[in-house]
Amino acid sequence: MANKTFIPAFSAKVGDWEYYICIMKYAEVARQVGFAYELGGNADLSTMIQRGISGRTKEITEYLLKSQHRFLGSLIVAAWGGSPEYTPIAMEDPDGLLSGIDRGFGVLTFDGTQQYFALDGQHRLKAIKDAIKQTPEIGQEDICVLLVSHFDTEDGRTKTRRLFTNINRNAKTTSTAENIALDEDYGINILTRRLLSEHPFLKQTGVVSVIKKHGEEGELTLATGSVPKTDPKAFTTITVLSDLLRELSFGLPKGISEKNVRPTDEELELAYETLSKRINDLLLNCGGLREKLESATSARDVRAPKDKEPEGHPMMRPVVQKAVVRTLRQLIDQQALSWEEALLRISKLDWEIGKAPWLAVYGESIDEATGKMLGGKENSELLCDLIRCHIAPPSKQAIKKARKEFKELRGVPYPITEEQLFEYLVQEEVTE
Repeated sequence: MANKTFIPAFSAKVGDWEYYICIMKYAEVARQVGFAYELGGNADLSTMIQRGISGRTKEITEYLLKSQHRFLGSLIVAAWGGSPEYTPIAMEDPDGLLSGIDRGFGVLTFDGTQQYFALDGQHRLKAIKDAIKQTPEIGQEDICVLLVSHFDTEDGRTKTRRLFTNINRNAKTTSTAENIALDEDYGINILTRRLLSEHPFLKQTGVVSVIKKHGEEGELTLATGSVPKTDPKAFTTITVLSDLLRELSFGLPKGISEKNVRPTDEELELAYETLSKRINDLLLNCGGLREKLESATSARDVRAPKDKEPEGHPMMRPVVQKAVVRTLRQLIDQQALSWEEALLRISKLDWEIGKAPWLAVYGESIDEATGKMLGGKENSELLCDLIRCHIAPPSKQAIKKARKEFKELRGVPYPITEEQLFEYLVQEEVTE
């Protein structure tokens, strides 16, 4: 670089690290900062530090290019070869207003004699570089950079590796539930929150489990993908509801299901009305679940009634909820049935967990009064196949295959015969 670049910065110290806090333009970061693997001559450092550029980079690039609310966290950058050139600057302060505030303020000089690489934030750095290639004006936006010194000695490499390890060991990725609770761009997350706040059924206290546990010191454990058998209120969890809404978003504007780009208000309003209706349709046609829940003393009495658990409602189990919605979505995507036709057919199923097709994911105990959910992936996939066979099987061969898989997985014959399931074939298949 022929010309020097001056960046205002604060000097700081923590532990045995001296570092600098500065604001840089995206364009300057893209030009000045590289990746560890580009430095060469130090395979050890490259191997330990370089985290790889994955498919996640594309998502960040799209976010930078499309979201007007874009914001990236700080990059941690190491100066290869020693301490950056830093010049302290004293501010004029005739009235003494800045006393104690101007400590450590100065200027970093980038003159091309040193190299800089991303110690943390390589995906963000790559996204910045890619975004600028497509939209150069984005290069004028700002990002905070924390600059540390890296010395190419054995002690220096050890110290830098330790910093890298500590950063990544102590960093906590936000959970799916936290993203649903906080995200303001992904349409499905926005709609999940709105349904929890406004839908007449879902907004009722405890119907959708959000917080699983409160810690003694105020920490929260958020609900994930299961509901305890004994839960007195919950129908489902916040993460499962989000999954259901994503499957139910067929036919809605594409932006509803795109991450990192907030849909328009009009799209969100249309999606809310549509998804609210589809949720209502499911609660009505899947064994009258809403009515049963609202009239019951406890959700447990609907999910797993005491001494009569096989009579429990299958849609009180998240694995069944997801399988039902996934199968309906598949039928509609393949234009096998309309939404209304699919609901009519699914309403005729036997809505007891101890009956077919739910036996793919439920196994009774010896006393036949209790049972357990079978959580294997193969069980969930089999349930989807069996639901389809009960409402709109694609072929006789599909029926035979699903029944065979049930016997192999559960060790007993499927209680519904081939002939009974053949009745649900579309007319074209029956007349072959």
